[in-house]
Amino acid sequence: MEEVLYNIEIHRNDGNYMGKIYSDIDGVKEFENNRIDRLLRDIIVDMQLALDDEFLTRTTATDLPEFTDEIK
Repeated sequence: MEEVLYNIEIHRNDGNYMGKIYSDIDGVKEFENNRIDRLLRDIIVDMQLALDDEFLTRTTATDLPEFTDEIK
């Protein structure tokens, strides 16, 4: 099953870069930086944190009872 997780827009204006990410998980977020590499880093870190939280929530709610013997 294919699912769109994020839509990303990046614009450059007067030496600054602005990025917007759209997702069902977090809605719309905006980032700004004067360096493209730092803007991309900020966007990637935010996406990883949101997806990690989403994955952990799903895992905790559905999968952990199967592994209770392994956790002990």
